[in-house]
Amino acid sequence: MTLKNVDWKKYAPLLLMLVFPVLGLMYALTNNNSNQEVYRLVTAVDQAIPFVKYFALPYSVWIFYIYVCLFYFFKKDVNVYYRALITYIVCALICYLIYTVFQTTVSRPIVTGSDPFSALMRYIYDRDQPYNCFPSIHCFSSYMVMRMVWTSSFRNKWNVTLITGMSSLIIVSTLFVKQHVIMDALAGFFLVEVVVAAMIVFERKLKVSRERQNSTYGA
Repeated sequence: MTLKNVDWKKYAPLLLMLVFPVLGLMYALTNNNSNQEVYRLVTAVDQAIPFVKYFALPYSVWIFYIYVCLFYFFKKDVNVYYRALITYIVCALICYLIYTVFQTTVSRPIVTGSDPFSALMRYIYDRDQPYNCFPSIHCFSSYMVMRMVWTSSFRNKWNVTLITGMSSLIIVSTLFVKQHVIMDALAGFFLVEVVVAAMIVFERKLKVSRERQNSTYGA
């Protein structure tokens, strides 16, 4: 198949992913502590978790992983793609709102060494201020794609294992690179569950409304 024979119109829904740069700009605008108190949600368990620079790799590939999952959902079931994208957008906007009124931070270690993992870790720290932690966007989005495949019609042992494994690795990485604490991750999971539950209720009401309209027109 040549590029001329590709039906590009069917890929139009992927253009909705252009919302990610806009969300990224919104994140940057809230990634500070100007004129507000900053809280710490560190627990004894968080303090016991060591800093492991090697987790910088799964942490850094997060957004590309989310893109790949969304594209995969699009290819398998466009409805799952829409549901995942809407869930991400709503959760992200709620996170930004929380960041503006409840800013948290995590203490970072000093990274030494000239190896690639240390350099990558310093790059991560340099480009992202130590704020916007609760809830964790890395964690909610990784959990979201994991949850979407669990409940999809196209789930099988391979995609469930792969997506669950990679999402779990990214979530754990946020703790080992000291970008987030356990409360940040739990808040991310809770946020996804609330948004998904709200979407299910909305979809059911919309379905009932359409059925009533169809029955009225058919009378």
